[in-house]
Amino acid sequence: MTAGMGRSQKRVLSALAVAASWSVVLAGAAQPAAAAGVQSKQWYLSALQAEEMWKVTTGEGVKIAVIDSGVNPSTMSLKGQVLQGMDATGAPGEETDDYDGHGTTMAELIAGTGKGGGLKGLAPGAKIIPLRVSDTAFQKKHSVNANETADAVRAAADSDAKIISMSVSSEFSTPREREAAKYAESKGKIFFASVGNNAESDNKEHYPASYPQVVGVASADQSGKVSKYSQNGNSVNIAAPGDSIPYWCNNSFQSYCDGDGGTSAATAIASASAALVWSAHPDWTANQVLNVLFDTAGRDWEKGTLSKYLGHGLIRPAMNILKGKGDPGDPDISPLTEERTGGSPASAAPSSAASAPASQQPAQNGQADKADETVAAGDSETASDDGAPLGLIVGGIAGVAVLGGVVFAVVRRRGAA
Repeated sequence: MTAGMGRSQKRVLSALAVAASWSVVLAGAAQPAAAAGVQSKQWYLSALQAEEMWKVTTGEGVKIAVIDSGVNPSTMSLKGQVLQGMDATGAPGEETDDYDGHGTTMAELIAGTGKGGGLKGLAPGAKIIPLRVSDTAFQKKHSVNANETADAVRAAADSDAKIISMSVSSEFSTPREREAAKYAESKGKIFFASVGNNAESDNKEHYPASYPQVVGVASADQSGKVSKYSQNGNSVNIAAPGDSIPYWCNNSFQSYCDGDGGTSAATAIASASAALVWSAHPDWTANQVLNVLFDTAGRDWEKGTLSKYLGHGLIRPAMNILKGKGDPGDPDISPLTEERTGGSPASAAPSSAASAPASQQPAQNGQADKADETVAAGDSETASDDGAPLGLIVGGIAGVAVLGGVVFAVVRRRGAA
């Protein structure tokens, strides 16, 4: 199955997929006092107007399943934030035994309280359900369950989580994993996954992001420029901040390292954004929350078309939380496939959505494709009619472009640079 199959929106490769710098966007806006330590490096919290959104909602009442290397519930920022989950690896250890710190970083970016100087989550009122799967290094040390990813997705779908966040990906698709993604949709979940960070080498489709029922997330830097190594293509549905975001250095949890969070961090931040919107509108279905995120995404092109670098555009939950914008649309129609899902979070009926045949794939625009390659290389110097950089300065919030980095090159990769 090819990426994008079953997605009927017209996909356009726009040369206007560039955002103004965060400093330009935030000029004149009230800024919170500078945070100390690692939180001072979480630049995107100001850019997304987190402090203002937290006066309305912090994501309370929403649980997010984090499928990753495990989540350590004992970090200062995660104490009281982590619920019981599942280890899907079949290897020694539990879901709370994070073997390298990656999953704990993702959990903190989503729901960290920031206590003890740790990372502050974008949705600190949300709760985390951890599900542990392996990466390539782990697989070299342990025998693992061959169906761990599919099993983890199904467990997440059967849990109380409304949102599934997965920052681990593979070039390989399996029938069981594909069916698990469909099952998650049928259970009324929003499933976010990183598109990968290999654009400079092979830019191959990654899974589960390339399944039609999954929201593929690209990442962005703080200047609003598209990065040359974030993976692109029909898998991309939306972009979120991912550049220059600290992470736990290793599984000793002694210190954070500087660097790029890549599409891993972007996926976590997109998941937290959905939690904020869903918390503010608890009666909405997954389809409605996702519709609003797509509708309010920052873009310089026609609504309903998609960029292969940014998808619907740059995630901006504050457009809904603070300004009430965004059309939730039909509760039972998926904005990913435009097919009926059954809609409600309580629905247990398997999805009957079938992938569209390859002949129905939207045609790419050759001229736009060529122009967008320039954007992918980081060229954001094009100016709008008023002389400002082409930006998504809407309601005081700008979007971001894309960024990523290569991490795992054998079997399973993470969206971390």
